[in-house]
Amino acid sequence: MSQQPFSSLPLSPALLQNIDSLGYTAMTPIQAQSLPLMLQGKDVIGQGKTGSGKTVAFGLTVLNNLNVKRFRVQSLVLCPTRELADQVAKEIRTLARTIHNIKVLTLCGGMPMGPQIGSLEHGAHILVGTPGRVLDHLNKGRIHLEELNTLVLDEADRMLEMGFQDALDAIIDAAPTARQTLLFSATFPPQIQSTTQRIMRNPEMVKVESTHESSSIRQYFYKVTDEQSRLDATKTLLLHHQPESAVIFCNTKREVKSVADLLWNAGFDVIDIHGDLEQRDRTQTLVQFANKSISILVATDVAARGLDVADLDMVINFQLSRDPEVHVHRIGRTGRAGSKGVACSLFSDKEMIRVSQIDEYMNLPIEPAQLPSSDGLPETAYTAPMATIEISGGKKQKLRAGDILGALTGKQGILGKQVGKINLFDMRAYVAVEKNVAKKAAKKLEQDKIKGRQFRARVLKS
Repeated sequence: MSQQPFSSLPLSPALLQNIDSLGYTAMTPIQAQSLPLMLQGKDVIGQGKTGSGKTVAFGLTVLNNLNVKRFRVQSLVLCPTRELADQVAKEIRTLARTIHNIKVLTLCGGMPMGPQIGSLEHGAHILVGTPGRVLDHLNKGRIHLEELNTLVLDEADRMLEMGFQDALDAIIDAAPTARQTLLFSATFPPQIQSTTQRIMRNPEMVKVESTHESSSIRQYFYKVTDEQSRLDATKTLLLHHQPESAVIFCNTKREVKSVADLLWNAGFDVIDIHGDLEQRDRTQTLVQFANKSISILVATDVAARGLDVADLDMVINFQLSRDPEVHVHRIGRTGRAGSKGVACSLFSDKEMIRVSQIDEYMNLPIEPAQLPSSDGLPETAYTAPMATIEISGGKKQKLRAGDILGALTGKQGILGKQVGKINLFDMRAYVAVEKNVAKKAAKKLEQDKIKGRQFRARVLKS
């Protein structure tokens, strides 16, 4: 199929110019199928995996529907997690950078309510947030949706899985019925179908198959006999491949905790993520994993949603998903952008039906592989190359990445090549440094002034 240029769309010259400057030359399949419909004002259901380009698709639609001169809430984007909401808001702001005086607000739980109340008092054009926090503001009369023209439900399947059905219903009831509704979801369970029938007007269905080139992901299936052999196989695979970044998927929180504890006791740099984590702890976990301070993340599908890690080397399915579509979504997190990835799946006799379903769904004949021999493997676990330093200041204190880098590499500091990723949040900053200089780097940050003032700095435990 020939690639369609964005210039073929009825978008404003300012938007088209910005798209071109961002290097978006041609539309992805989901953009090519959904954008013409959405720009006609139709309700659209889009089904596609993470990384398919759906955010740009609905982001352009939201901006196309916007009347900047009307300083009222005109678009609302609901997401299951704060991480995804932050990504979506950032993408919309990037798409809107040629439109003057546009205001995009992020409203998520786990963040202080005060600054959000202050921002809402000054008004906004576009709101991006999680259902619970948006409903809190709505119930207190801080959000008014009378002029809402576009409602977007992003990763709707995960919002329902995470128990947001009641909050979604309440928000939708408060929105005008004369609006455009866009729903995007990686999977399409019956609960989603009933929701779309209730809240959408003659929606058009757009589906992009969740497939991956066999050349980019090497997929292996290993048969195990019991829980102990499953745990042993996981350790063997990690020691054999030694991935810098690996995600291990489990189906329950109990299994997540069990696997993480086993690997921790075996000496691996591992961390688990689950729905009970406080937002600050969740943020720290994802930052440490993304900046290579933690090698292994153990998670359920819901908890890992919104995970945005470049160069993910490996995915291990400690248990097979009950849904073959979710299996494809899991393994698609590795081998992106043309890089090579490895996906290893463990299964027992009881899970043969799930293997058959994956076989049929992916049209991929599955033959159990032989586990790598433990002979010659390292006796001790490998560790992550970096460590993370938390700094007690962020965007609100006008800190920039360049300020932190300069403080680290100044007089009697560390080398620039020893500094990794820097993440800035409102009240905190995180910087990755090579593990062997972490204490020295933290001490320098504490002793020296940054932008004329001193900040606390500490090395986070892995």
